[in-house]
Amino acid sequence: MALITITAEPGCRGEEVARLAAQTLSFELVTQTRLEALLAEEFGAAANFSGRAFRPALLSILARLATQHHLVVSARGVEHLFKNFLGVLRVQVVAPEFRRIGALMLDHRLDRPAAKRLLRELESRERAERKRRFRRATAPPHLFDLVLNAEFLEAEHMAELIRTAAAARDLNEQGLLSAAADAQLQFQARLELSRYGILPAGAAALKRSGFSHPSEEIFAHLLDFYRIAWEYEPHSFPIQWDKDGKALEAFTPDFYLPEVDMYVELTTMKQSLVTRKNHKVKLLREIYPHINIQVFYQKDFQNLVFKYGLGGRVAKV
Repeated sequence: MALITITAEPGCRGEEVARLAAQTLSFELVTQTRLEALLAEEFGAAANFSGRAFRPALLSILARLATQHHLVVSARGVEHLFKNFLGVLRVQVVAPEFRRIGALMLDHRLDRPAAKRLLRELESRERAERKRRFRRATAPPHLFDLVLNAEFLEAEHMAELIRTAAAARDLNEQGLLSAAADAQLQFQARLELSRYGILPAGAAALKRSGFSHPSEEIFAHLLDFYRIAWEYEPHSFPIQWDKDGKALEAFTPDFYLPEVDMYVELTTMKQSLVTRKNHKVKLLREIYPHINIQVFYQKDFQNLVFKYGLGGRVAKV
């Protein structure tokens, strides 16, 4: 995967630099406006991405695009993504204040005092948005591989420098993001988003009927995210009887997945509870051998998704 992220200070015409860089490299351009539209399409315009939810949502969108094209992304905060991928070049465009004020004067036909006020408003808005979405108001220099000063460099010059840096990193030789890598990234993103109850647009609303443990609600969010039909505690199975045949104890699995005819029981990390639950599951299997039941730690959900090919249900952007 080849990905160039371009983050620009207000008034630095970052999208113009990104457009020229994308044309020079024959990469797909993804702007802030396009990203916002894709996020609204995928998750709904009213989705709340405050706090830690925005990063995995953005990762989900960009990973899917990266399976089809190499990307130049011009948006705030994208330097935080794909940190461990070799084919990523992070660029920041900066400029002295007077240069940025001058650019705003030309772009918006303002006098200098009005352009200066606009710059302050844009800076304040960006800091607040970064704080809300990425938990810090500014981007430290170490997050970038290349910093370009627009004081004396025009957009064409900066695009050429980006092309040179990309060539030095052999980005054009990178393959697209593989389906396996995308599946892994999608799962991690959706696991994180499920903690905040964020679902794809048009997905059925989560049935909030008395989950007995927070992990069950997280699991239900994940099932909804992957559009997997589920029922919560639909059946109880007697596992012990008295001498008259009256049920003394029953076991109620947490979930039933009708499309794969499977019951799922979630475990906790407390060993005493795990041991007792495993004993009940063992009895259930002995008494009802036709029942397909699986015990999962929360992390094991990934195996369920990939084993049954359920991850393919996620809507494509």
